[in-house]
Amino acid sequence: MVERLATCSGTIPNSHGETVKFTPSGRVYVLGACLCVALAICSRNWADRGGPPFIASLAVAGIVYLLAIREFFSASRLPRRVVVIGLLLAALWHVAFLRLPTGVDDDIHRYVWDGRLQRLGYNPYVVIPSDPAVRELHTNETRGLNNPNLPSPYPAGAQLFFRAVTAIGESTFALKVAFVICDFAIILVLLYVLRDEERGAHWVLAYAWNPLLVIEVAGSGHIDIVGALLLLLSFAALRRRWRPMAALAFGLAVSVKFLPIVLLPLYWKRVRVRDAVVVAAVVGFLYVPFLDHTRIPIGSLITYVQTFRFNDLVFAKLEQVAPQIAAGLPVLVGFLMATWLRRASPECSPQAFAWPMAASLLCAPVVYPWYLLWLLPFLWSGSTLPIIIWTVSIIPTYVVWHLRTLGRPWSVPGWILLLEYGSVATAGAIIAVRRFRRPAASRRLVDQAR
Repeated sequence: MVERLATCSGTIPNSHGETVKFTPSGRVYVLGACLCVALAICSRNWADRGGPPFIASLAVAGIVYLLAIREFFSASRLPRRVVVIGLLLAALWHVAFLRLPTGVDDDIHRYVWDGRLQRLGYNPYVVIPSDPAVRELHTNETRGLNNPNLPSPYPAGAQLFFRAVTAIGESTFALKVAFVICDFAIILVLLYVLRDEERGAHWVLAYAWNPLLVIEVAGSGHIDIVGALLLLLSFAALRRRWRPMAALAFGLAVSVKFLPIVLLPLYWKRVRVRDAVVVAAVVGFLYVPFLDHTRIPIGSLITYVQTFRFNDLVFAKLEQVAPQIAAGLPVLVGFLMATWLRRASPECSPQAFAWPMAASLLCAPVVYPWYLLWLLPFLWSGSTLPIIIWTVSIIPTYVVWHLRTLGRPWSVPGWILLLEYGSVATAGAIIAVRRFRRPAASRRLVDQAR
């Protein structure tokens, strides 16, 4: 039914066999309702994450989301009430997932542990959770955290966020609430950016309706949403030429996770050197509380890069060919793409922020679904369509969580990798072919006019 609603004619037959026409607003309403139902079913199967009902309902949500994206592209503007109702629907399914318990080994339990350690006067980069000496420091929510034999890998900005939130409420629920607040803050900033760019406000729904958002923010709870908020603030400040704010927000985003470091070329000659120096000093100062005998703390970061693997189709091939440089290649690829985009256009565009991070993730040794949260605020242009499709095609990787409960290895099956990355490659190829044909068609029209 949803597919028929999304046809160009926008019509369906009613119970009397008569044709009923749907306006663009009507189609968006129907798609929003379908998305709400699909995510409600998904939330009811949260306990078996990755199981058949969970995957089926989430896949339907992903398809409906892509149909909604089609509607957003075809409409230059939609009435304000459509945006308001769409955001209310997003708030509704956020609440549904917010009340769900987190998985026993979700990363959020590590967040609680890191925040608790800091408040008790310990260093999360040094203390190993499985150490018998710190057994009494655990709570019911931290006792079963994942990778207990490793200290924390999260940068200083993330650590201070954990400490701030756990000072208010030492629980996974408190952290999830904080993440949802950041999620809603992104919506407000994005509405401001869209208005400043003279783009339709309905594009905020391309962010708010993405199924990954509710699963990984309100459901599991991941720190990546905090970094995404800071990065969007930096983008907005850069567009307004508020250079100190742009530099500071970027530095803080990097201090949450290192992924956006590949965007550094985009700030070349857009921020002053003195602003960059001040921000570097601020970020360095964040690490002072964690210094271990004057050594810069990195926790288990090196172990993570060297041994953790997930959804790494491109990296696995690179590691077979050139294992010595494979680990640094994701950063290099993202950095080079950002450099090229900086030289190609003097304007600061959302796709210039999205593509370098996407390219870096594509070559990374670990590509969890929640890593794509960094990209979501910047996916409102036609050139980012392959990335939009990636946020949906990555959904089948959740099957691995279900397979693990059946005793299967922690790896993504080959058919899922083919589906995930094949969808992205196909979308990219179609866009490239259309762009190649468009200049040729224009030249033919000019020749005919002559």
